[in-house]
Order: sequence, then structure tokens, then C-alpha cells
Amino acid sequence: MAEHELTSEQLLQIASENEEAEHSINYKPPALKSIDEIHNLDQDDESLCKYKEMLLGQKLSNIDPSCPNVIVTRLVLVCDSAPNPLELDLTGDLESYKKQFFVMKEGMMYQIKICFKVCKEIVSGLKYCQYTFRQGVKLDKTVYWFGSYGPREEEYNFLTTPEEAPKGLMSRGTYCIKSEFTDDDKIVHLSWAWNLKICKDWKN
Repeated sequence: MAEHELTSEQLLQIASENEEAEHSINYKPPALKSIDEIHNLDQDDESLCKYKEMLLGQKLSNIDPSCPNVIVTRLVLVCDSAPNPLELDLTGDLESYKKQFFVMKEGMMYQIKICFKVCKEIVSGLKYCQYTFRQGVKLDKTVYWFGSYGPREEEYNFLTTPEEAPKGLMSRGTYCIKSEFTDDDKIVHLSWAWNLKICKDWKN
């Protein structure tokens, strides 16, 4: 079935309905201490040292100084009914995702899983921002707040709550998704663009 093209007026109406009022939030993130500073605090307090070790783990060794603190490795659209994995490897050629699209069946229930590593220092207020465009018009912005994480050898996995994909004739078509992984300090750890096509069925 050919993609259903919306008029400019219809797209602007959808964008207007999805637009959220911008509120000024007087939130100032606390100043973060380095892992070394935290480990060196209150060294004479054995119980506190054990608690810090439980939260932060052992100090990582053999870390390449040129390695970024946060490495985002994968984005996965988790859906039990999908015939094939909907997974983006974020360690390779991100430009290639602009030339292909992932098919999603309308009305399906899905979750977004983000896989990432923290290598050197605590990172505060991690979040994933997703901007959705159709025919050049921004329709929506979604923000998922992850929280704060310390360095460790193992990868972290963050799973969003279940959501329903858009459905209906007006929703079918190709969307451009611009994704951004950032934190309280407004450091952009990774940004990329990819395409999602909402179809009546899994078969395009």
C-alpha cells in the first residue's frame, strides 16, 4: 500500500495537538564530585566506605584516557510480535541509518531499550530525547529520563514503559526520528537520525 501523504494543514494540526507548553524549571543540577574524590571521603568510616563500594563498585582500572565517559551502544524497539529484531547498532556507521527505514506495525505495543556504558565518572541526569518529523514538519518530542549512573564494567540497560504505536490511515507512512542522548550538564553523548515506517502489517 502506498504511503498516505498528509496535507501541510493536517501535519501542522497534528504538530499543534502534540506540542507541550514550555515551562521554566528552576532546577540547577548539583556539582558532581569525581569518583576519586568520593572514594577518598570519610576513609576512616568503615561502614560508609562499604556503602560507597556497594553503590559505586570497585574503581575501574586500565581505562583508556581518550575513551568517552558515556558510550551508547544500542537502541532496540522491543516488541514480542515483531518477526525480526528492530535494533540499531550505535557503535558503527550512523549515517547509514538515514538511507534505510525500520518497519513498525501500526497499533503494536512496544518498549524502547537503550544500552550504554559509563566508563570513568558518575554521570548525572541522563536522558534520551526523540524528535519525530514527517514531511519536514516536527510532530512530537519525547523525553525519557534515565537518572544518574556510576562507572562499571558491565553495560547498563534502560527500558521504557510500554507504549502503543500510532494506528489508522492518517498515521501510516515514513517518519524521520532524530535521537539525542544527553545529561544534566547538557553534554550530548550521541546524536543520530533514523527512519521509521508505520505500516498496516509487518510486511512492507
